[in-house]
Amino acid sequence: MQPVPIIDTEKENKEIVKAYRNIIKAFKRNLKPEDKKLIRKAFNMSLDAHKNMRRKSGEPYIFHPIAVAQICVEEIGLGPTSIACALLHDVVEDTEITIDVIRSTFGDKVATIIDGLTKISGVFDLQDNSIQAENFKKLLLTLSDDVRVILIKLADRLHNMRTLDSMSPKSQLKIASETQYVYAPLAHRLGLYAIKSELEDLATKYLEPENYNFVKNKLHETKSQRNRYIKHFIEPLLLDLDEEGFKYEIKGRPKSIHSILNKMKKQNVTFEEVYDLFAVRIILESESENEKSDCWAVYSIVTNHYRPNPDRLRDWVSTPKANGYESLHTTVMGPKGKWVEVQIRTRRMDEIAEKGYAAHWKYKDNTTKADVGIEEWLARVREILENTDQNALDFLDDFKMNFFADEIFVFTPKGDLRKFPANATILDFAFDIHSHLGETCIGGKVNSKLVPINHILSNGDQVEILTSGKQTPKDEWLQFVVTAKAKSKIRDWQKQLKLKAAAMGKEILERKFNQDNIPFNSETLQDIANYFNLPTITELYAQIADAKIDKTEIDVAKILEKVKQDKLEKQKELKQQKELQLDIKALSKSLPKEGVIIGEGTDLPYSFSKCCSPIPGDEIFGFITVGEGVKIHRTNCTNAISLMSNYGYRVIKAKWASQRLQKSKAFTTNIKVQGIDSVGIVSIITDTISKQLQMNMHSIHISSKNGTFEGNIELEVFDTNQLDELMSKIKASSPLIKVSREDII
Repeated sequence: MQPVPIIDTEKENKEIVKAYRNIIKAFKRNLKPEDKKLIRKAFNMSLDAHKNMRRKSGEPYIFHPIAVAQICVEEIGLGPTSIACALLHDVVEDTEITIDVIRSTFGDKVATIIDGLTKISGVFDLQDNSIQAENFKKLLLTLSDDVRVILIKLADRLHNMRTLDSMSPKSQLKIASETQYVYAPLAHRLGLYAIKSELEDLATKYLEPENYNFVKNKLHETKSQRNRYIKHFIEPLLLDLDEEGFKYEIKGRPKSIHSILNKMKKQNVTFEEVYDLFAVRIILESESENEKSDCWAVYSIVTNHYRPNPDRLRDWVSTPKANGYESLHTTVMGPKGKWVEVQIRTRRMDEIAEKGYAAHWKYKDNTTKADVGIEEWLARVREILENTDQNALDFLDDFKMNFFADEIFVFTPKGDLRKFPANATILDFAFDIHSHLGETCIGGKVNSKLVPINHILSNGDQVEILTSGKQTPKDEWLQFVVTAKAKSKIRDWQKQLKLKAAAMGKEILERKFNQDNIPFNSETLQDIANYFNLPTITELYAQIADAKIDKTEIDVAKILEKVKQDKLEKQKELKQQKELQLDIKALSKSLPKEGVIIGEGTDLPYSFSKCCSPIPGDEIFGFITVGEGVKIHRTNCTNAISLMSNYGYRVIKAKWASQRLQKSKAFTTNIKVQGIDSVGIVSIITDTISKQLQMNMHSIHISSKNGTFEGNIELEVFDTNQLDELMSKIKASSPLIKVSREDII
């Protein structure tokens, strides 16, 4: 028998009072007297209701609602009403206090939130995670009248996960599963990235303890080495940021344990092989009108020092995520050949990234694209209450729940819940139930009211489909259905009709060919299809059958003669174009000017982009940067294509003044070598570069795995002709080697 622990009641009471005062201190602004009174009243009721209750850990239960309130104010940024509700969130479920008592003491607003929190707590009685998730969504959809219900519930779940050690192993697995399956994705939807990451890591701690501890220990072992590397990485950036007059903060952080484990599993690599174990975040103090240009200016500074991976540029500054997330992400090659993710954002963007939806309201006066995205996201259920007060979350009484940005949930006549993309119609619903129901749908009833076939469904609708045996799919249906299933079934129907029509059209056209004694083969048929600007012979048959092409006007012999003349004319034009290009090339070689000609010969400062390393002979264009003149990119540079999609007005023509510059002017480029691993293969490659062609190598990285090798070589060349010669010689040196140009190392 274990001894009964001695409880120091006086000490506990002092700690409770101290914890309560910390909540009040956590508010960055001065609380109004009525707000302090509300929070104090909620604290007193909760303290009294839970006075004889203790948690599994042995501590007084009141510490839990206090901790939840602390998370709400510090980590989510909620206001006084939410804090009062956080303090009271368990009283109805766990004590004798009823929702009516809450309503009479605190009013309808607080009572509604507490009622929602109490109902959510009863959802997870079933063992099947998928059923739990669907019930949870259904509950959010039908019962929650206030967004704060979910935000407080997330704070509640976060504290429970932080203190899960005291629970039984069975409870740990159940709660951790719920967290990973429902709560972490929900936090992600709301833009609460810090909370989402912590929930994922804590869930992994209990669901995969061995893997969790392995990665945790690895991160601990490499911490000092990682910190030294980050310090070395940011040193050159600090000088440029200071020189440009930026006010900033730089943070280096490892990726979450959950994220690293996911990468190891998906990529089938070891911990050491995960190439982006950490990220560097640059947070700028910028005025709202300068935010975007400042982020891109810092991007230029980073990529001037470190070569970016063109496939890893993520521009959420120009196009924020639906939940308001704004940031500019790039992955660059740092010292020692290590990839480093760099996140560039302003202080406002960073707070929204950490506190999500709540922080959005703090900055409501400074409207950005992110605000617009959030408004569209939330307005799918009902209009957002416009309020520029910093505590606008405390006044969202009319807001109806819809966190799943691209989803709606509707009910069948039997009450089953079905999920659809936003803007789904009656017809999408019908095809989702059964293809025959969709094919014969003529309309439906939504909440017992008759609606047409293209009626757009809303969250919570109960839907019944009406059909007719005479109905068949129509081409115009594709203009308003949104689900892949509905579109696929309609296209299948169209395809079957087209095939039937094609058989008739083929028979008609074949008779025409026979009348003129012309071979009925695929070549002549394709010529006829091209004449009518049709993509396929089948489409030609179908249009003849549908009388879209008048069969009486089809003179096969005349059409084929016209096609023949058109081909001859086109060949003549191509010959003239080639001659013109040769003239231009000859003229460009005679130009005395060297380097790159910008636009129509404008004298603008330029430099070569490191992401694609253009060399003479490449097709190029210019991209006007912020404060750094023109960056010259190859036309097939994927990084430039991404930038151009958002900043087309900053693109300018550029061309080489000559194919090859002075021989003293060498350009850096990169090649990728792959092949079967064998003795001496590296020596063959390096001899070809250094000895045979006497070219200068900057770096070489070659790795071998499962009998094959792959390597990247950075070297100097004068133009594309020399590069092509090099690659040809490497290929010729061994049949085991493949070689290609690579944008980056």
